Amino acid sequence: MRIFNTPNHTKMRKLFAISLMFISFSAAQAQTREQGPWWPHPLWGAGDQAGASNWITPEKILKASKWITTGKLYELGQIYEREMFVPDNRTFQLFIPSFPTYGPMGEDRVVFNDEVLIAQIGQVGTQFDGLGHPGMQVDMEDGTTTEVFYNGYTTAEMKDPFGLKKLGIEHIKPIITNGILIDMAASLEQDPLDNGYEVSLQEVKEALLRQGMTEEDITPGDALLFNFGWWRNWHTDLAMDGVRRPRISMEVVQWLIEKRPSMVGSDTILDGDVFNAHVELTLKNGIFNLEWMNFEELTADKVYQFMFIFTPLRIKGATGSPGRPLAIK
Repeated sequence: MRIFNTPNHTKMRKLFAISLMFISFSAAQAQTREQGPWWPHPLWGAGDQAGASNWITPEKILKASKWITTGKLYELGQIYEREMFVPDNRTFQLFIPSFPTYGPMGEDRVVFNDEVLIAQIGQVGTQFDGLGHPGMQVDMEDGTTTEVFYNGYTTAEMKDPFGLKKLGIEHIKPIITNGILIDMAASLEQDPLDNGYEVSLQEVKEALLRQGMTEEDITPGDALLFNFGWWRNWHTDLAMDGVRRPRISMEVVQWLIEKRPSMVGSDTILDGDVFNAHVELTLKNGIFNLEWMNFEELTADKVYQFMFIFTPLRIKGATGSPGRPLAIK
């Protein structure tokens, strides 16, 4: 659904202008639980916990289906396994406690296998960052200091050792939308991109032109995915190196906010030492981030527009989710 082609054209433009005004407020401005530099969200309202997944409507899904012409399916996620690289303070360990785990049972001597998974399940491998993942410490008008997350939710409202009380991943709607791959590695003729490369907005626009597209092809609620060629480094020590992996510039981050996607994604993490993508996109605007994707097959076929599907697991109180992102052409 292209919002600005509806009868509410003028109203939506005003709302979007207000949203940009909210984003630009100074962090030093006096702020309360009711109003701050990025809350309440000017489009979705003070009680919203679904963020940019609100863009996914029946109309948006139908529009995305037009890209299905062959039915070819592309896997965009890495395999979850013990050997994959994870940050030092996280883990992913799967065990089969006994083989078979149960049985034999009954006259047919039926047996079953089960597994035990010990993991930071939402923050390893191909991972979807929920709205309860990035936050910021803020000085409030009454002199207190607290952590604040999307839409102004605070530590006092969210904290619980058994899962987030607000902004849990269960509030996120399935993301079934128009997907756009922006192939930076091909456009810049660096595959993968050089260590620490920062992609500029001009380079993003040139990559779209190289693919026969312009930024006008992007509509609210799309999934915008960046190929840096770093899926090639998934099984090396480069994968988790924040200094060496490529990233997008702050100018690109602001451009993404203006384009109003439901989510962004890449084959690494979009930001480096400064968490501009986590803060500006997810924390302040509710735009989701899917990290550590695999674009090997998609780039080989030079597929740049497709139906994109990602449905986070409905784990109550989780900060993120594993999943199986798919592109269908």
